[in-house]
Amino acid sequence: MINHDFKSGQTKKTAATKNKLSTTHWMLLGGGILLAAVIMLLPTKEAEAIRAVNNDILPLQNLQLSIPPQIEPIAAEPSEQKAPPTFQARSVTVKRGDTLAAIFNREGFSPRELYDIMQLGALTAALKDIRPGESLEFRADDTKQLVGLSYKTDITHTLIIERDSTGFSAREEIRSPELRVAHASAIISNSLYRSGQQAGLTDNLIMELAGIFGWDIDFALDIRQGDHFTVLYEEQYLDGEKIGYGDIVAAQFTNRGKTFEAVRFTNEKGVSQYFTPEGRSMRKAFLRSPVDFRRISSRFTRERHHPVLGKKRPHRGVDYAAATGTPIKAAGDGKIIFRGTKGGYGTTVVIQHGTQYTTLYAHLSNFKRGQRNGSYVKQGDIIGFVGSSGLATGPHLHYEFRVNGTHRNPLTVKFPDAQPIKAAYKKEFSAQTQPILAQLNVLSRGIALAKNSL
Repeated sequence: MINHDFKSGQTKKTAATKNKLSTTHWMLLGGGILLAAVIMLLPTKEAEAIRAVNNDILPLQNLQLSIPPQIEPIAAEPSEQKAPPTFQARSVTVKRGDTLAAIFNREGFSPRELYDIMQLGALTAALKDIRPGESLEFRADDTKQLVGLSYKTDITHTLIIERDSTGFSAREEIRSPELRVAHASAIISNSLYRSGQQAGLTDNLIMELAGIFGWDIDFALDIRQGDHFTVLYEEQYLDGEKIGYGDIVAAQFTNRGKTFEAVRFTNEKGVSQYFTPEGRSMRKAFLRSPVDFRRISSRFTRERHHPVLGKKRPHRGVDYAAATGTPIKAAGDGKIIFRGTKGGYGTTVVIQHGTQYTTLYAHLSNFKRGQRNGSYVKQGDIIGFVGSSGLATGPHLHYEFRVNGTHRNPLTVKFPDAQPIKAAYKKEFSAQTQPILAQLNVLSRGIALAKNSL
């Protein structure tokens, strides 16, 4: 009985176990069939992937898995941003005896950097002319490498050199000054130069005034006490401070009772010239005096006692006494047709001006370099220097003026005018110059009244 009970109990236990396993197997079998069906419906690659995963997972089916507690995501630390480079600026004053190479070496910059900068062209050539007292501003990065250089070439121009990924580059920064119109008037009591200075004109403005009227007035011979002038001229301002002077805008000059007026006109191409109020050019085809002289030592005459030959003969030109080496200017535009030694004339230049006119310059000490027979020159170009070559007793310029081969007196011959203002510019000329001429006339009446009250 006892055995029977034992067996009966074991049998019941075994049957229960079989029933339990049977249920599990059926569940697995159903899941397998479902998985197989899904795999059959999937593309080949996805099916293979699932099979691989399934093979790894099935042996672990009977393991009890626990879900780990939720873990807060770890915040990524902010990436370390690179700080922008800092630049150190240093101003260096050029010392006596300094060279650019010495300054670069003293500031710790390499000869290669200097070489690269000097290869940039005409702009950086200005660095060769640095002078004591001037300043250079260097900029370097944290590694002491040169990244920039500034050099003020004058009050309005600054050379800027900068380094980028490709190397150095250069540019010029230009500040345009503000222009204001000022005026001056004077009655001449001794000379144009002294009267101009007393009126507040600079040497350059006085010379410009003489140049404007130089074709009509001989300032060495024609100026008389009581002559008077009025000038409108430009003053240049930067940041509210006067830094210099510009050009003459308009001027009036009364010489021996005859009044001349000139006004500057700038066309659309930026070319400026002086004209009469009617639009005739103040510039003549020829200069009255081609040299700055001390005095006229001999005038044009049909008969003169020659100081060297000791006999009478015509003097077909004008002798301007001047120091040896004084520059001689071409009286007008033309072509050099003779440049050499010419008998008693000594060292001589002859210029052809168009088809009618020739001018001769004799007794030179030397020629201007770079010119030769056939060279074209412009009015005012230097062609040689005063001397005493040939038959001359002292340094002077012998100047002749010929019209169609005939000698004419350079002091009295009527010169042809230069080209008047072009028809296309007449309307613009009138609009630009009328307000200026109106102001000039008001100021001129004031100086005329002052003269009459003396």
